[in-house]
Amino acid sequence: MLPDDIDQIDATVRAVLRDVLGLSQERVDAFRSETPLFGALPELDSMAVAGLLTELEERLGVLIEDDEVDGEMLETFGALVRFASGKAVG
Repeated sequence: MLPDDIDQIDATVRAVLRDVLGLSQERVDAFRSETPLFGALPELDSMAVAGLLTELEERLGVLIEDDEVDGEMLETFGALVRFASGKAVG
């Protein structure tokens, strides 16, 4: 995967978090790899996870299987980007 691809996936994940969770652009721009997500963002509850994953599927053109979804992939922003990157190239 090229650096430009990773940057595009990072930007897509940020946009999905902003759009699905209603977060401000400034808040999403401040996310770093270690920024905690699930359990730390009140907006990201179990109901929002489904919408988040569906939107990632649509924007990245991937299919996320139920058995691929776990707490680790949503633990931090970096973990979610790594998961999305793996799906986009897989």
